[in-house]
Amino acid sequence: DGKEVFFIEMNTRLQVEHPVTELITGIDLVEWQLRVAFGEKLPLQQDQIKFNGHAIEARVYAENPHKNFMPSVGRIRTWHTPDQSNGLRIDAGYREGDAVSPHYDAMLAKVIAWAPTRDAAIESLNRALEETDVRGIVTNIPFLSALLMHPSVRANAIDTGFIERELKKLAPPPAAPGGLELCAAVAAILDDEAKAARAEAHSPWRTAGWMPVGRRQRVFAFRDRQGAEQKVTLKYGNGFAMLSIDAHEFAFTCSPAVDGGLELTLDGMKSRIVAVIEGHELYLRTRNGRFELHWVDPFGGETEEQVGEDKIVAPLPGTVVALLAEEGAKLEKGAAILTLEVMKMEQTLRAPFAGVLKLIKCKVGDIVQEGVELAEVEPFAS
Repeated sequence: DGKEVFFIEMNTRLQVEHPVTELITGIDLVEWQLRVAFGEKLPLQQDQIKFNGHAIEARVYAENPHKNFMPSVGRIRTWHTPDQSNGLRIDAGYREGDAVSPHYDAMLAKVIAWAPTRDAAIESLNRALEETDVRGIVTNIPFLSALLMHPSVRANAIDTGFIERELKKLAPPPAAPGGLELCAAVAAILDDEAKAARAEAHSPWRTAGWMPVGRRQRVFAFRDRQGAEQKVTLKYGNGFAMLSIDAHEFAFTCSPAVDGGLELTLDGMKSRIVAVIEGHELYLRTRNGRFELHWVDPFGGETEEQVGEDKIVAPLPGTVVALLAEEGAKLEKGAAILTLEVMKMEQTLRAPFAGVLKLIKCKVGDIVQEGVELAEVEPFAS
């Protein structure tokens, strides 16, 4: 008759979203669970529980929204989150140096914000996400920020098909670094060098007062993730420092910020940036987003290993579940070669160009690590 209700499942545990309930009620649900387990009665009845304000939670996952939310694994090289204050709560299961494995759920942390109103809670949560820096793996943090700022989410006018419809807007292609990011990269390198110089305070070059005179110039070259290379020229000495990018020139100053970032000023406009330098690799967070740059060795000593384009490598640790082509096969660009299973999801690896499948270096059932060469394609003779 449609009036009967049946339960098909019951989870006798706390839900992932339980911090939202805790923040708007002030109740520690874990404590209550323990008290009940010891035979105590619940401290409050349902009608005694009062709601206060609004809370919203975001799950930070090691996954790539640009690759159908495929899991990302590896070692976390940078882990920075904002202070937990003013209604902000962060429940994290990882820290810098930890390895994210393909054998467990990819959730890294939960970021929860409380505020008197829903709009204020959304703003607080977005600010916390924007101030979170995780390197070494791909995360969904930029996707979460875009989701929170979408007008339909702000208006609470969404449905179960919303993300699929709006995915191109929520996960646009990574933006190319602009002038701000290139200047920020120079500022980060100079700041890093200044720290190293202070550590060498007893060097005779530092103590004897030796310094070249006159206007000097230094050229920095950076390569973005798409392989495009851009140069920035620093002119300094006898006056203000200037940065030049192509035909654009900026008056330039930089100083450490109180919270550990950098205060960058270009033509009088101040910007706060966050930078992490690891060898010649730079991570930058500016008001335009997050960026990865490679600082090209000024002496031409590029020593990092490069995997050839003709090599088919495992993008993530996983298991080879199917070989879809045979050695010697003639392949069109995009032809399927093999399938990997990663965290219960399958990913097909394809030929990067038209050619002959020269070698297959794995078999079905092999468990492979990220970066391992699995096959080799030889381009057709031109």
